[in-house]
Amino acid sequence: MSDKVLNLVGLAHRAGKTVCGAQAAEQQIKKNGAALLFLASDSGPTNEERYVRFGTRKHIDMIRTYSKEQLGLALGRSQTAVIVVTDKGFAEAMIKAVQEME
Repeated sequence: MSDKVLNLVGLAHRAGKTVCGAQAAEQQIKKNGAALLFLASDSGPTNEERYVRFGTRKHIDMIRTYSKEQLGLALGRSQTAVIVVTDKGFAEAMIKAVQEME
């Protein structure tokens, strides 16, 4: 995993600053505890619609560059479609890293 953003996701996860899985992510977003949202590029249309709506309504930055497998590997899992980053510092570093990649 040489991608700087995914490395930061893994680091944030080990630090306890991420929430993953649809139900846990949704609860975290609803209580305004999300600084950044990762949604897998290959997530289903229902998840896509739901989390795009949440992100827009709650003004949460969203990154949709990575597949379920890539996001899962960053967390030490096989796959995950949704990751919420709860820490603003990690979120800002990830957004900056994405901007540097473009």
